[in-house]
Amino acid sequence: MEAEKWGRRIRAFRKLKGYTQESFAKDLGVSVSVLGEVERGNRLPAKQLVEDIAELLEISVEELTPENE
Repeated sequence: MEAEKWGRRIRAFRKLKGYTQESFAKDLGVSVSVLGEVERGNRLPAKQLVEDIAELLEISVEELTPENE
């Protein structure tokens, strides 16, 4: 469940910034399959990946973090 929330937020911010999945994965230095698994909620992103995503998107980790319910 938590992985799905992360994936939805990462996908939404990526699209908002105009990245394709392929270009975003390349800029992050991860494979498209890893990014796809994270975005689909099949894989919880590691702390370092979250930090790298936030930096690339020019947002804070707090903005990227899903809210707890």
